[in-house]
Amino acid sequence: MSANSFDARSTLRVGDESYEIFKLDKVEGSARLPYSLKVLLENLLRTEDGANITADHIRAIGGWDSQAQPSQEIQFTPARVIMQDFTGVPCVVDLATMREAVKELGGDPAKINPLAPAELVIDHSVIADKFGTKDAFGQNVELEYGRNKERYQFLRWGQTAFDEFKVVPPGTGIVHQVNIEHLARTVMVRNGQAYPDTLVGTDSHTTMVNGLGVLGWGVGGIEAEAAMLGQPVSMLIPRVVGFKLTGELKPGTTATDLVLTITEMLRKHGVVGKFVEFYGEGVAATSLANRATIGNMSPEFGSTAAIFPVDDETLNYLRLTGRDAQQVALVEAYAKEQGLWLDPKAEPDFSEKLELDLATVVPSMAGPKRPQDRIVLANAAQQFAQDVRNYVSDDEEAGKESFPASDAPAVSNGIPSKPTTVTAPDGSTYEIDHGAVTVAAITSCTNTSNPYVMVAAALVAKKAVEKGLTRKPWVKTTLAPGSKVVTDYFDKAGLTPYLDKVGFNLVGYGCTTCIGNSGPLPEEVSKAVNDNDLAVTSVLSGNRNFEGRINPDVKMNYLASPPLVVAYAIAGSMKVDITKDALGTDQDGKPVYLADIWPTEAEVNDVVANAIGEDMFNKSYQDVFAGDAQWQALPIPTGNTFEWDAESTYVRKPPYFEGMAMDPAPVEDITGARVLAKLGDSVTTDHISPAGAIKADTPAGKYLTEHGIERRDFNSYGSRRGNHEVMIRGTFANIRLRNQIAPGTEGGYTRDFTQDGGPVSFIYDASQNYQAAGTPLAILAGKEYGSGSSRDWAAKGTALLGVKAVIAESYERIHRSNLIGMGVLPLQFPEGQNAETLGLTGEEAFSFTGVTELNNGTTPRTVKVTTDTGVEFDAVVRIDTPGEADYYRNGGILQYVLRSLIRS
Repeated sequence: MSANSFDARSTLRVGDESYEIFKLDKVEGSARLPYSLKVLLENLLRTEDGANITADHIRAIGGWDSQAQPSQEIQFTPARVIMQDFTGVPCVVDLATMREAVKELGGDPAKINPLAPAELVIDHSVIADKFGTKDAFGQNVELEYGRNKERYQFLRWGQTAFDEFKVVPPGTGIVHQVNIEHLARTVMVRNGQAYPDTLVGTDSHTTMVNGLGVLGWGVGGIEAEAAMLGQPVSMLIPRVVGFKLTGELKPGTTATDLVLTITEMLRKHGVVGKFVEFYGEGVAATSLANRATIGNMSPEFGSTAAIFPVDDETLNYLRLTGRDAQQVALVEAYAKEQGLWLDPKAEPDFSEKLELDLATVVPSMAGPKRPQDRIVLANAAQQFAQDVRNYVSDDEEAGKESFPASDAPAVSNGIPSKPTTVTAPDGSTYEIDHGAVTVAAITSCTNTSNPYVMVAAALVAKKAVEKGLTRKPWVKTTLAPGSKVVTDYFDKAGLTPYLDKVGFNLVGYGCTTCIGNSGPLPEEVSKAVNDNDLAVTSVLSGNRNFEGRINPDVKMNYLASPPLVVAYAIAGSMKVDITKDALGTDQDGKPVYLADIWPTEAEVNDVVANAIGEDMFNKSYQDVFAGDAQWQALPIPTGNTFEWDAESTYVRKPPYFEGMAMDPAPVEDITGARVLAKLGDSVTTDHISPAGAIKADTPAGKYLTEHGIERRDFNSYGSRRGNHEVMIRGTFANIRLRNQIAPGTEGGYTRDFTQDGGPVSFIYDASQNYQAAGTPLAILAGKEYGSGSSRDWAAKGTALLGVKAVIAESYERIHRSNLIGMGVLPLQFPEGQNAETLGLTGEEAFSFTGVTELNNGTTPRTVKVTTDTGVEFDAVVRIDTPGEADYYRNGGILQYVLRSLIRS
C-alpha cells in the first residue's frame, strides 16, 4: 500500500469498470514534465513506502531541474519483466536454485515466485542452417529442438512450477515483436489498480516497446531476477533529450532509412544514460510500426529509452492487434486523465533538444561494422570501394576489375580484386570477388514488425520475378519474420510464392542472422571465401552489424531495409550501385533497374490495408503459451523443485548459495590478491563473456568433450548459459581478448603465479589453482570497462573465477551494478591515474583495506590499495547507492533477496 503522502489516490471509471489510480496533478511541477518522467512519477506515488521510496523522492521528480546533471537516486519498480531464452534460462536456473536454498534454510520453496509478471519468449535459438527450400522451416525447427531439448524441458518445467511465469514456445516469434503485438498492456491492471505498463527486459532491444508508450529498457539478468522477486531498480533521475519530428517521409523512403538517420544523429549528439523522447507534429504522422522501429534502435544510439507518448495511433494499433475494447478504452481514458496523451503542439521541459524534418530523410544503409555509420544509398558502392581496403591484404593488386556476373555493371577502377571461380554442387560455375553479397537476410524485430517495409520487400520480389530476376547463386537468402502474422499477411496477399522464387523462403520465427545465427554458408562458397581470403558481405534488415557477429566467413556487414535486402540479393555485390546500375536483365535481355521493381507507396499501403486484420493477430496469439505438439510432448519433472540431471551439459545447479547462512558473514578486507587479468580500454561484456562459438582446445571445449559432446554439438556459449561449468570456463575466453599480463597472447590466457616463474596458462586453469591456494583475485582495467550488452555472465563468471575486486578507470553502468550483484567490489583508480601511471604490471600482490567500514552500515568513499612492491593509492569505491551496499554486504543481490524473502 502506498503511503499516499500527496493524497493522490483516486478512482477512474471506464465504462462499467472502476480502477484505483494515483493522480499526477497532485504533485507540484508534474504538468511540465516530459512523458517519461511522468511515468516514473506515477511509479513512485504508487509504491511510496516511506523507506525506500519517500515523499522527498516524489518531490525530486516534481521539481526536476532539466539542466542539472543526474544526482538524485530513485527506486523504480517495473510492472513486469520480459526475457529471451539466452538470458532467460540462467534466470530460471537461479530461481530454481533459490527454491532449494530456501528449503535448506527452513523456508517454503513455493514462496520463491516472480512477484511481477514474467514472460519469456524463446527466439534466440533457431539457426538458419537450411534455406532456399519450402521445407527449410521444418528442418530448422527439428534441428533447434534436437540441440536445445534440455533447455526447453527446463523452461517448460518452469512454466508449470512458477506462478506469474509464462513461456512463449519456439517457432512463435521474436520477443520484442511478440511484446508489442500481444504482451504489452500500455496501461496495466492489477489488484484493482490501473497504472502505466513498465518493464525491464533481459535484452537490449526491450526498448522497442517504447513505441507503444511503454517505458522500459534492457538490464542484465541479475537485475531482472531481482525485479521479478520484487526488488526495485536503483537509478538516477535521468536527463531527457527531446527529439522533435516535423513533416512527413517522402515516397521511396522507409522506416529503416528514418531510423538509421536518427541513430546517426543521436550517436553523434551523445545520449548514453539519457532518456530520448519524441514530440512534435511529426510524431502524429509517424505510424506505430515506425515508432517501434525507432524505439528498437535505442541501444544503437546509446540511450536508456526512446519513447513516444500515447495518442490515437497507439489506440489504432492496440485495436488492430486484438486488444479488447475495454483495454483500449482504458488506455485512452487513463492517458488523458493523467496528462500522458500526446499534444503535438506542446513543448515539454527537456534537458536537450534535437529536431528532424522527416522530409529530409533519404534512402540509406549502415556499415560495414557499426549501426551508426550511415551511408546514403546512392554513395554505398563508392563507400564500399573505400572501406574494402581495410579488409584485404596490403599486397593485393588493385585496378583489375572483375564482376560477379556477366550482367553486372561497370564501376570505377581501383578496387582490390581477387576473382574466384566457384563450382556449385550441380556442376555449374560462377565467379565471386570482394564485395560479393553472401548473406541477404530479412530478419530481426527491428524491421519484421513493420508491415510497410515487409510488404515492400515482398512486392520487390514479385516485380523481380515478373521481370525474370532471382537471387545470385552465391547469396544465402533467408526470411525470418518476427511473428506468424507476417506469414499470414504474405499468404493472404498472394506474395509468398514470389518471395520463395527469389530464395526468401521461411527459415524460422526468431532472431537468426541478426544475433549471428545465420548458419553456415554453402560449403563451396565458404571454401572459396576462406581459401582466397575474400572480403565478402552480408546485407540484413537487423539492428547490429558488429565485426564477427553475423557470420564467421563474412567480414563486412550492412544494415538495410527489407526491400533493399531483396535488391542486393539480386544484384549480388556491394560493388553494384543499385541506385543507377542495372540489377540484371529481363526475359528480353533488357536491363532492369531498382526503380523498375520498387513499389509505390500506394501499392504498399493497398496491401497493408487489405491483407492485415485483427483476425490474424487473434488467431496467432489465441493460445500463444500452449505451444505446438512438439513443445507439449517434452517430458518434464513434476514438483516445485527441479530434478537436476547430473549428466546435463546445458542446465546445472549453480553454486551461489552453497554454505549460505541466514545471517551474512561480516565484510572483510582483501589481502594477498593476485591479478587474473590486466586489461586495456573499452573491454566489453562480449570480451568478458563471449556468446559465440566454443573452440575445441579451450577449457570449455575440453569440458564438453570430456562429457561426451561431439564438436558439431558444442552449440554456443549463449545457448549454454544454464551451465555454470561451461560459462566459468568461457569467462575472459573471447578470442580477441588481450591480457597484458601475458603479452603476445590473444584469448583467454594469463600467467599463473602459483607456479614458479608464472607460466602462461588458461585463465580458468590459473583461477582453479589460485582458489585451491586460498588466494583472492583482482582485475585491473581501463576506461569503459564492461560496455556493450547487459550480460549477466560477465559478472557471474568473474565472481565464480574467484575475483573479489575490479579496479578500472571507468565503468559501464549495468556491468558495475552486476559486479556488486555478484559480490564483487568495483573500485576506480583516482582521477587522472591508471595502472600505467601507477607503475602496475599485474605481477604484484594487492591488499585492499577499509572495506570493513561497510559493516557499520556506511559505505567508504575510498579504500586503501597497497602492493607488495610498495605502490599505494586510494581507490574510489563504486558502490553508489544504499541498496547496492546491502547487496554487497550479503554477498550478492540474490543472497540479499533470498534472506529478505525468508524473513518476510
